[in-house]
Amino acid sequence: MNDTSLLLRLVVALAIGLLIGLERGWRQREEAEGERTAGLRTYTLTALLGALSALLSADTSPVFLGLSFLGFALAFGAFAWLEAKTERNFSVTSVVAGLITFSLGAYAVLGDLQLAIAASVIVTLILALKQPLHTWLRRLTWLEIRSVLILLAMTFLALPLLPNRTIDPWDTVNPSEIWLLAIIIAAISFAGYAAVRVMGSQAGVALAALAGGLASSTATTVTLARMAREHPAASPLLAGGILLSGVVMVARVLIVASALNQALLIPLAWPLGAAGLVLIAVAGLLLLRHGRGSEEHPRLSVRNPFDLAMALQLAALIAVISLLAKLVSDAMGGAGLTLLAALSGIADVDAITLSLARLSHDGVTITTAALGIGTATAVNTLVKAGMTFSLGTKKAGWIVSGTSMAAIAAGGLAFAVFN
Repeated sequence: MNDTSLLLRLVVALAIGLLIGLERGWRQREEAEGERTAGLRTYTLTALLGALSALLSADTSPVFLGLSFLGFALAFGAFAWLEAKTERNFSVTSVVAGLITFSLGAYAVLGDLQLAIAASVIVTLILALKQPLHTWLRRLTWLEIRSVLILLAMTFLALPLLPNRTIDPWDTVNPSEIWLLAIIIAAISFAGYAAVRVMGSQAGVALAALAGGLASSTATTVTLARMAREHPAASPLLAGGILLSGVVMVARVLIVASALNQALLIPLAWPLGAAGLVLIAVAGLLLLRHGRGSEEHPRLSVRNPFDLAMALQLAALIAVISLLAKLVSDAMGGAGLTLLAALSGIADVDAITLSLARLSHDGVTITTAALGIGTATAVNTLVKAGMTFSLGTKKAGWIVSGTSMAAIAAGGLAFAVFN
């Protein structure tokens, strides 16, 4: 490397030491001089020591860098041990921070500068957020920790092992996709739990509905409907959340379809827009009205972050419905395209939306594709109303069903007028 590049790397190493040393020195600013193992200057010099050791190892042997790191670790650890023995402070954070500072100083010379800078910022943030992290940790329950571990195991252990291909004679059932759906359902359930706990009932339900609608409005409906059964007094609030997730679903369908074929934007904008306006008007009214008065604004004490069995059952049900839809479409041929869209809408709207949007480029008219996508969206909206009835309360079911029928009627009228 040339002199300019070398100087730049040394400056970055210096900046890394200053950044970490600033946080460490500020945290220990109340201690008198000589009563702390390391502060601003020590961490800055530590990063430079790592950088110089890396330079010398490049000219001599990599063993030199290892020996230098070992010598620094022993010396720093010894002083930290003396400090801990005197003050009876058994935290090892400063020692780990010193070792990381040395390593980042060396990496700034030998490795990628952007990665070294990013790592130093992350380290400083972790050190600076001591109190918020400890407060958050004290509030965690074992049930929440277990739920996160199960969700991680489902995602990173089980999912890669499942075949990402269809395994049935009808070329429909994909184990990887079904399991991914179960993960989405579990994640949405956990997101709703966390949102309600952190932000409260009113804001938490709205946030969960918006976030859930982006991934799976069906999963959000299941979660909020089950919460309504556990908390009947909150049925209007949770029904508003279900309707709000439906608004996000409608917007997502419009964006996905028009992104694949811009010609679908106008034919779909009128019916989906009309339906969405009805849904968002009622959802907003319910969410705002439910915030008035303590009797209409109960606290939602959710016991379980997510129900794994319920997630798996719903994923299996969608797989069965998808298989039935495939068999019916094969039996009826191309004439059953709208029926196929309706059957597909029972389980999901994304698959049929993607298919019809692609087919609208060749072989299927824009009007036919728009009708199929609108039909699937309408059927899916009705299915979620039925889920609210079966999994939630009658009050929530009537609210969601009545609003859904009004939205479908508005969308159908707009389609008839503008197409």
